[in-house]
Amino acid sequence: MAEPESTRPGLQANLLQVMDLLRNRRLAEALARGDVSSPSPAGIAESDESELQRKLDALHPADVASLLESLPLDDRLVVWDRVRFERDGEILLEVSDAVRESLIAHMENTELVKAAEQLDTDEIADLAPDLPREVMQDVFRSLSAEERDQLRAAMSYPEDAVGALMDFDMLTIRDDITVDVVLRYLRRLDEMPDHTDQLFVVDRDMHLRGLLPTSRLLVTDLDVPVTQIMVTDTIRFQAHEKAQDAAQAFERYDLVSAPVVDADGKLIGRVTVNVVVDFIRDETESEMLSAGGLREEEDLFASVWNSVKNRWTWLAVNLVTAFIASRVIGAFESSITKLAALAALMPIIAGIGGNSGNQTITMIVRAMALNQISLANARKLFAKEISVSFINGLLWGAVVGLFAFLIYHSVPLGLVMTAAMVLNLLLAAVVGVTVPLVMQKLGRDPAIGSSVMITAITDSGGFFIFLGLATIFLV
Repeated sequence: MAEPESTRPGLQANLLQVMDLLRNRRLAEALARGDVSSPSPAGIAESDESELQRKLDALHPADVASLLESLPLDDRLVVWDRVRFERDGEILLEVSDAVRESLIAHMENTELVKAAEQLDTDEIADLAPDLPREVMQDVFRSLSAEERDQLRAAMSYPEDAVGALMDFDMLTIRDDITVDVVLRYLRRLDEMPDHTDQLFVVDRDMHLRGLLPTSRLLVTDLDVPVTQIMVTDTIRFQAHEKAQDAAQAFERYDLVSAPVVDADGKLIGRVTVNVVVDFIRDETESEMLSAGGLREEEDLFASVWNSVKNRWTWLAVNLVTAFIASRVIGAFESSITKLAALAALMPIIAGIGGNSGNQTITMIVRAMALNQISLANARKLFAKEISVSFINGLLWGAVVGLFAFLIYHSVPLGLVMTAAMVLNLLLAAVVGVTVPLVMQKLGRDPAIGSSVMITAITDSGGFFIFLGLATIFLV
C-alpha cells in the first residue's frame, strides 16, 4: 500500500534513503568477502535488501523513474533489478530516453517482452523505437488482431503528430440511446479509462456525432435521449495535425480529453491531458538543450565519451567564433596599446549585447512556438524590438558612459561607450529576430544553438563597434 501523502517523503529524501541502503549493501558485500571484519554480514545484507525492496514497491512509477535517473549506472542497475517485473513497462515509459537506453541494454529479450505486454498499445508504440526488432516481433505475436492494428496505426505517425499522442482506451456510446442505457452500460464496467471526463457519441459507422460530459450525464433524467444533451460544437483533432497545436488547444480551452478523427470524421482515438503535459515537458526540455548547444538529451551519469560526443559540436562552433572575436581584437591591437582603457571596457559592451540578444531570441522563439508570428506581423515585431533595444542602449549606454567618464576623466571615451552600447544592442535585436526566422524558414529548430550564436555575434560585433569607434574618435 502506498504511504499517505502527508507522510510520504519527497524525491530527495527517497534518493538519500536508497543511496544509504545501497551503501550498506556494498558494505555487506565487503564484509562477506572478508575485506573487513564483522560478526553478521548476512544479516545486514538481508535487512537492507528487504528495506530496499519495500521502498521501491511503495514508490509511484514516476518516482522510481526519477530515482533511477539520479543514480550512477552501477547503482541504477542494482535498483532496476529489484523492481518487480510487472512494473517494468510503466517505469520504462517514465524515464528519460537516455536512461531507458541503459536499462533496456541490461535486460533480456524475454524481460522486455513481458514489460511491453503490461502496456496498452499506444504505450507500446512510445516504447517501440528503443526496443530490439526481435522483441517487437514477439510483442506483435502476443497481441490480438485489433491490438496489432492499433499498434501499427500508432507507430505510423511522426513523434510531433497528434497520432503519436493518441490512445485507444475510451468510452463510446451510440447516438440513438437514452441516459438510462448509458448509465446501465457504465455500471457493468470494472473501471473507467483514466481521464474520462466525457463519453464519445458516435453513429453506427463510428462517425463522431458529439461529446457527452459526465457532469451532464449525472444530472439528467434517465429517459432523455443522448442527442439532446450531447455537445456538438467540440474541439477535435486529426491524427496528422501537429502535436504542438493540440497542446496549445488543451491549454487554451482547459481540456481534459479530446477526440481524434480521420479525414471522414470517424473516431479513431483520443488525446488526454496527462499525455499533453508529458509532451510539453519533453518539448521544453528539448528546447532548453538545443538553446545550450546540446545535440540530444544526456544521461546525467553517461560515460565521459558519450557526454563529450553530445557536447562537442557547438563547442567547436563556439571555438571558431572565439577565434573570430580574437582576430577582431587583434585588428585593433595598436589602438588598445595606445589607450589601455579600451581593454578594460570592451567586455562590458559585448556582455550587455549578448544578454540583450538572448532576451530577444528567447521572446521570438517562444512566440514562434505559440504560432504568434506571421508575415503580417513580423515587420511590426522587428520594429518593436529595434525600438526597445535603442531605448535600452541609450539608457544603459549613458550609465556606462558616465562610468567611463568618472574612472578615466574622458568625455570622448564616455560618448564612445554610449554610442557603442546603442549600436551593439541594435545589432543584438536584429540578430535576435532574424536568426530564428531564418532557421524556421530553412526547416530547422529555431532554438538550436541560439544562445551560442547570439553570444558569438554580439561579442565579435561589440568588439568591432567599440574598438572601431575608439580608433576613429580617440586614437
